[in-house]
Amino acid sequence: VQLVESGGGLVQAGGSLRLSCAASGLTFNSYTTAWFRQAPGKEREFVAVINWSGGNTHYADFVEGRFTISRDNAKNTVNLQMNSLKPEDTADYYCAARYQPLLSPQLWVKYHEYTYWGQGTQVTVSS
Repeated sequence: VQLVESGGGLVQAGGSLRLSCAASGLTFNSYTTAWFRQAPGKEREFVAVINWSGGNTHYADFVEGRFTISRDNAKNTVNLQMNSLKPEDTADYYCAARYQPLLSPQLWVKYHEYTYWGQGTQVTVSS
């Protein structure tokens, strides 16, 4: 299984970035996928999660409507559109995936609940 993130970079406060995660080696539409982030000196924290079909999503409180998670099961990709970025959004962003049992409505938000991880993509927001 491989998850490869892309789309990170340097952006000014108020700007936007779109992160993408390409998955391979798994039956993508059987997996819940999520984005986490980790800032220097801080623990990895949950950002957003989307279920296997894309019909159910959940966001961390700090997102405040600025980010949108989406997925394309035909392309095995999950995206995170980030708008109105703030300097405190600066972090390494990670894509994660875990198997979702059939018909389970649960959305997982803790990093230890995820099986597969990408290498991360760096996001830097300047003030």
